[in-house]
Amino acid sequence: MKRVSIALLFAIGGYVIVAFVSYFLVGWLSSNTHDRSVEAAMTSAFVFGPVGAVVAFIAGLLIGRSRAGA
Repeated sequence: MKRVSIALLFAIGGYVIVAFVSYFLVGWLSSNTHDRSVEAAMTSAFVFGPVGAVVAFIAGLLIGRSRAGA
């Protein structure tokens, strides 16, 4: 249970960090001239944020496993 709790905390943090960073990267790199901010917000919230959460969840599971074994 402790491993899952750690992994969930990592997932929440990973989502927030990756969504925040990707918002600015998509806004900066997008060639869209009409609704760049909407594209950046939706892409970061629905694409990059969840990907970052999954990666962070897996990292949290691995870190939780190493701490539980120590």
